[in-house]
Amino acid sequence: MDILSIIIKIVLVAFSLFLIAVVLLQSGQSKGISGAIGGGAEAMFGKKKARGMDALLVKLTKLSAVGFMILAVLLVIIQKYWL
Repeated sequence: MDILSIIIKIVLVAFSLFLIAVVLLQSGQSKGISGAIGGGAEAMFGKKKARGMDALLVKLTKLSAVGFMILAVLLVIIQKYWL
């Protein structure tokens, strides 16, 4: 099981680096104080859907975050019960 733990750790590091990169590539949604005011209006009246590359980055962020969480929990379970 030690090799399985090492493989999961390597994949977890790859997921975390990918997640950092995807989050940093996304464009900011608010700009200054006007963005803070507009953000409240978006919550009340609905938000415009992201298009193109932003939509792809949002999907990749969600998938990589879920993968990261699953791998982290799996690693804890393996280390606690099998090692």
